[in-house]
Amino acid sequence: MMGMTETASRATPSTGRAGERTQEAAGASPARGEPPDTGRSWVVSLLVLIVGMFMSVLDVTIVNVAIPAIQDDLGTTTEDVLWIATAYTLTLGVVVPLSSWLGDRFGLSRVYMATLLGFAAGSALCGLAWNLDSLIAFRVVQAVPGGIMPVVTLTMVYQIVPREKIGIAMGMYGLGIVFAPAVGPVLGGYLVENADWRLIFFINVPIGILGLVAAYLLLPDSGRGPRRPFDLLGFLTIGSGLFAILLALHEGEDWGWTSYPVLMLITFGLLGLALFVLIELEVAHPLLDVRVFRHWAFTNSLLLLSILTIGLFSVLFYVPVFLQQGQGLTAFEAGGRILPQALVVAVMMPLSGRLYDKIGARPLAITGFAISAYGTYLLCGINPDMTRGDVVVWTCVRAAGMGMAMMPVMTAGIASLPKEKVNEGSALNNVTRQVAGAMGLAVLTAMASGRQAQAMADRAALLPAATTELPALGLAGGDVIGMYAFVQRTQLDALASSYSDVFLVTALVTLLGALLAIPLRAGPANGHAGAPPEL
Repeated sequence: MMGMTETASRATPSTGRAGERTQEAAGASPARGEPPDTGRSWVVSLLVLIVGMFMSVLDVTIVNVAIPAIQDDLGTTTEDVLWIATAYTLTLGVVVPLSSWLGDRFGLSRVYMATLLGFAAGSALCGLAWNLDSLIAFRVVQAVPGGIMPVVTLTMVYQIVPREKIGIAMGMYGLGIVFAPAVGPVLGGYLVENADWRLIFFINVPIGILGLVAAYLLLPDSGRGPRRPFDLLGFLTIGSGLFAILLALHEGEDWGWTSYPVLMLITFGLLGLALFVLIELEVAHPLLDVRVFRHWAFTNSLLLLSILTIGLFSVLFYVPVFLQQGQGLTAFEAGGRILPQALVVAVMMPLSGRLYDKIGARPLAITGFAISAYGTYLLCGINPDMTRGDVVVWTCVRAAGMGMAMMPVMTAGIASLPKEKVNEGSALNNVTRQVAGAMGLAVLTAMASGRQAQAMADRAALLPAATTELPALGLAGGDVIGMYAFVQRTQLDALASSYSDVFLVTALVTLLGALLAIPLRAGPANGHAGAPPEL
């Protein structure tokens, strides 16, 4: 970068190191996006990065399953215990924009190892928490490395992997993004039901330590980027803006979407993000270069990833909830019903990565979005009487399309940027997916609540106005149990109807993604070097 090169001497076999981590006095790294050591196997380095990525993403969904057990053990209210998840998400929104600057300042490989150690330490503290306040505080500590780690790993993938192999590499890397959230409920449910909820945190400690050792021994040193001053104003504006918006999205349903606090948070957040853009366009050394949005291929990829993320979150949230509420399954059993879709993704992502290197993103994305839209439409058939086979088939069809489309879209977007902008692109990619997931789930949940209330009102209106006795409902007099079953069935039907509407909207939005995918690049990956024209 800037004409400076890194000099790295290989260690002898007796050292056990992947390479001697030496640099020029200026401390600059190789040009971003170029593998620092093309002679060594990039697959090994990629697997080391996948460990950290998988661990950080898995933690999000595995904790959600344990919230009821944590509530019982710590003796707190449902509203208070949910701050375990809320505090983590809010912290992610604040720290992710720091990732690019930290990677340049200290070196990506060093930051990655530090985040592995920090995440393991934060997880251990969460497992040792003695009350709710301490657990929330330790979740904030855990979220700091948890937010930085995915950005750093994605940037490093583009450094260590040859350009012509980036598709298959991203297919492998993407398992951490999609496979981990689906495994989380199953693993979390098993640990909670058969052991203790604290194990969902302690399980990260040995994984983090082993990942740290592997990273130290096997990862090449990425070096440091150009030294640039810290953009404090940019950090304060984007951090406060994302914090306010994410808090409004998390609490909107409880506080009321038109309540004064929620409206003020949304207004403050939007103003903060607008001010951030103005600052970044003016300062000499921006925290995140928002000019990357001029590359339409990158901006379009963020829109497409937002659609896929909303679809992923809707399935991982609404299907297990309905299986537990509507069919009486445990969290572990409900997670097992949706686990096959994760296996489908595990097969499709590496396959789509291979195909991306040969045919490009466009055909895979269009086909994948169409299949995912159809699978989501099948989920409109959700009802209390659906079978295990129904759930498996519907979710697997949708997962096949998502597994085909997600990594080609993400890869094409990042690859469209100039090499020196990959770090900023990775940070914006993660921020966008987090905000899109939270915003999409909040909007869909608000819609589901409204539709459920309307469905209950419609069903109540079908009853005769003078219905005051059980025989009018076809029940024997005094049959209280039958009355309870009737009301419960009515509530489940209303819930199923509302979720069906949610999946219909999600299917239509996903189908729209197939149209947005038309401008994506087609053709072999190694035939398209360099960034496309800006807007």
